[in-house]
Amino acid sequence: MDILEEIKSRRSVRKFQKKEINKEDIDKLLQATMAAPSAIDRRPWEFYVITNEEKLAKIREIMPFGKYESPLIIIPVINRLKIIPFKKELAVCDLSAATENILLEASSLGIGSVWCAVYPDKALMNKIKIALDMPLHLAPFCAIYLGYPLEDDKGKPKDKYDTKNIHFI
Repeated sequence: MDILEEIKSRRSVRKFQKKEINKEDIDKLLQATMAAPSAIDRRPWEFYVITNEEKLAKIREIMPFGKYESPLIIIPVINRLKIIPFKKELAVCDLSAATENILLEASSLGIGSVWCAVYPDKALMNKIKIALDMPLHLAPFCAIYLGYPLEDDKGKPKDKYDTKNIHFI
């Protein structure tokens, strides 16, 4: 499949099989995320890879819109020690690109995914930091739920192309 078809066919999955994702595919997801572009190549990211059932349950409990029963959650975090002084907003751009790469790689591997925002909700960020015992310089960005889709959650992607949003000048 070409990259445009992969992008257009990716969709959010919210119902997952209990089947674990193998370490090789988790490694591919992490390679994809770290291949993302980054402002001034600072790469202000770290990734919490959660497979422990107790920690998965804790994240589900904390997330207001993330109760999904996936066997894997990856939480990209902003490492504040690596951000560009006076340009902290660029870290949000960097983590957004990294998150999209995980979603696309998951789709290419037949793994379903859905991401839930954490940043900029300070209370939510703090709850996740405490639950995962993160150091102070890390800031949770989002939670990406990953797993193999259940048969009844294989809907079609939406066609989001809208020429009304394009302005040629």
